[in-house]
Amino acid sequence: MFADRAEVSPATVAASWAAPPEDLRLGGRDVHVWKASLDVGPLRVGRFAEILSEDERARALRFVFAVDRDRFIICRGVLRALLGRYLRVAPDSLRFTYNAYGKPVLSTGRGREAYRFNVSHAGGMALYGVTIGREVGIDVERVRPDVVTDQIAEQCFSRRELAAFRGLSPAGRVEGFFRGWTRKEAYVKARGEGFVYPLGEFDVSLGPTEPAALLSTPRDPLETSRWSLEEVLGGPNYIAAIAVEGRGWRLRRWQWTDS
Repeated sequence: MFADRAEVSPATVAASWAAPPEDLRLGGRDVHVWKASLDVGPLRVGRFAEILSEDERARALRFVFAVDRDRFIICRGVLRALLGRYLRVAPDSLRFTYNAYGKPVLSTGRGREAYRFNVSHAGGMALYGVTIGREVGIDVERVRPDVVTDQIAEQCFSRRELAAFRGLSPAGRVEGFFRGWTRKEAYVKARGEGFVYPLGEFDVSLGPTEPAALLSTPRDPLETSRWSLEEVLGGPNYIAAIAVEGRGWRLRRWQWTDS
């Protein structure tokens, strides 16, 4: 949501990201999160553009700024490469359909319908969440103190979240805001409805010592038992969260390398 064209280095983000195994497998309890840099050389941009569909290339051409166009190409190209690796098919053979709110899903074929995925990017970094049979939503934001104001918090947060936000120290409000925001956006993305679902009508945790959690959903109280949240990236530069359907899943973090 919070656009930022500043050149940033995802390598500065402090987190534990492993190199994936050659024999990459995804079980029903597994949740894989991938981190990828979107700032690469023009040769790689051109190579990824070749595996995009015609509609994806058309979308790329609509960007005004070259950096945004190139990052879109890399973001979609890496998504295709990742899913192709799981499915053991050529990335350019994958086809996507979209729900009424624009969330992409894989077209059916060879077990593809079981795969769920979601993508988020901020600056020069992208995160991808991949599961089998579990809906998933992910969000990453670059921590920017200049966008955190009481007015913006009032637009995004519920009354309960606002009280928690205002109870933080002035120095803690910036990270508290982005903890709350990423958890809320991950949840609505996992539901597949985006911002059609009113952000003020459910509560998430945002305190520095609280685990990521969906605290209450007055529209449907059973939602809190259906979903679980986890922070997947935290620190002074970026904050990210993932929302996954069900409980008892195992999170693995992988670093994408285009080699």
